Amino acid sequence: MIRAYKFLMRPTVRQAQALAEMLRDHCSLYNGALQERRDAWRHISKTSVKYPMQSAQLKEIRTFDPERQGRWSFSSQQATLRRLDKAFAAFFRRVKSGEAPGYPRFRGVNWFDTVDFPRDGDGCRWNSTPHDATTRVRLQGVGHVKVHQHRPVAGRVKTVSVKREGRKWFVVLSVEQDQPEPLPATGSVVGIDLGIANFLADSNGYFVPSPRHGRRAAAQLEAAQQALSRFPRRKAKDRTANHRRAVEKVAQLHGTVRRQRLDHAHKTALGLVRAHDVIAHEDLRTRSMSKAPAPKPDPRQPGAFLPNGAAAKAGLNKSINDAGWGVFLTILHAKAESAGREVIAVDPRNTSRTCPQCGHTAKENRPTQEKFHCVSCGHHAHADTVGAINVLRSGLVRRDANPA
Repeated sequence: MIRAYKFLMRPTVRQAQALAEMLRDHCSLYNGALQERRDAWRHISKTSVKYPMQSAQLKEIRTFDPERQGRWSFSSQQATLRRLDKAFAAFFRRVKSGEAPGYPRFRGVNWFDTVDFPRDGDGCRWNSTPHDATTRVRLQGVGHVKVHQHRPVAGRVKTVSVKREGRKWFVVLSVEQDQPEPLPATGSVVGIDLGIANFLADSNGYFVPSPRHGRRAAAQLEAAQQALSRFPRRKAKDRTANHRRAVEKVAQLHGTVRRQRLDHAHKTALGLVRAHDVIAHEDLRTRSMSKAPAPKPDPRQPGAFLPNGAAAKAGLNKSINDAGWGVFLTILHAKAESAGREVIAVDPRNTSRTCPQCGHTAKENRPTQEKFHCVSCGHHAHADTVGAINVLRSGLVRRDANPA
């Protein structure tokens, strides 16, 4: 199996400058390759430029510009060109399927934050000073950079990536390792229902309250964004010191909320994986759930629109995004795979409207967001608990119907 490790790097001032120059030059390579594809397609010949053609030009580019493009790893530059090729492949796939195309865009230096090295030992070397107590990663053109390795790396390092987040630098390792020993069986199965008022409710009646990290930081974020809005829009190189500090303040607050949300998701998922052998959850499509409602043109007044509930939906969308269901489910599946647990996704339709006692399904069974009252048999319960019970039953039925 493949596992990722992320460690904080502690570069010197010169190394940090070299890392920034590496990102700048890879960004320039990405934008130049994108411009070449655009120009070739706009030509009367409608020529399509592919990755093999652009990769073959790298040798000439490096020879022509030894001070910039020639400094960095050839393989990492190929990986940057592959990233562009994947962007175009996704663009054509969306065009073919009728989705919003989203043509690949040019990247600003501040929006290009990752450089990939496809193989450990080719332009990079993890743990390049094994004789030293301090872990280092060697990067071509940068040198041996100190790494804060807070946990051991088990397995064989396959790829290495360098990532910038604000003022911090991280190294991300993709490691191939054997399937770990599964956790001891507990004999317990559970269904979970994700929500907003409560982050999670399980079929045993247990609730995990919603931390609402984004809501708690909303006042600070609003103040920081208002301070930033007072500065005129400028490119990064033209910003004043106060402008740069205002940008960094907003980024810092968003980063704090993101890390808090990830920490909560990891701890909650770990608790479920340790306690239960089988975990059933709703197969949620969070991206579709958080879409803005389509506008409603007014047929009587051309150019005018009817109320479509966009304001109320915006508040709901904000709460859905703040809960981070998609991130949590991704982490849950990864931890369950490592622990030898089974996670089952089921259809979420009517899970909180179906009575677990008599099976009656009706909208009226859920008079409020929290209360469940079956109009057929009179069963009372918390609506989220009812949803979790029905999710567990559907998951067990699906597992029995499709045995491994």
